[in-house]
Amino acid sequence: MKTREIAEAGLLIALALVLSYVESLIPAFVAIPGIKVGLANIVVVYALYRLGFKHAFLISVLRVLLSTLLFGTVMTLAYSAAGAVLSLLGMALLKKTGLFGTTAVSVSGAVLHNIGQITVAVFILETDALLYYLPFLILSGVVTGIVIGIISSTTIKRVSRGQEDDNASD
Repeated sequence: MKTREIAEAGLLIALALVLSYVESLIPAFVAIPGIKVGLANIVVVYALYRLGFKHAFLISVLRVLLSTLLFGTVMTLAYSAAGAVLSLLGMALLKKTGLFGTTAVSVSGAVLHNIGQITVAVFILETDALLYYLPFLILSGVVTGIVIGIISSTTIKRVSRGQEDDNASD
């Protein structure tokens, strides 16, 4: 990795951790517990589009590990890791096809994140009754994925435009 890539990845990991912490301060949605917006995924989607899969994977894995150490428990590591890996793999595959925009890729990531977490919960808690919760999680994934996708897309465009402006002034 080049020095600039390392610095940018470090900044993005720090930003993802800050967003994870901010989200932990937001009270859970009372009607459907466990639903979160996924603010840190703005950083992962951004990294996937701007830096590529390897950087996005590194950022995602380090964010999960560090946020678990700082704010979570051993159990949250299993859920978060499963969701993060499945989410990123799905997003990378959809992005690679070139058929889907940033928002659709983000929605797939949010839905796959929820599927990954519920799958781990079914195995850990040894009950398939949790699968009844999946439609609510999928719906929330679509909604939050749209929000995260729009924010990510806007961020990617603005950063790209800013870099073009910087290059023009050099």
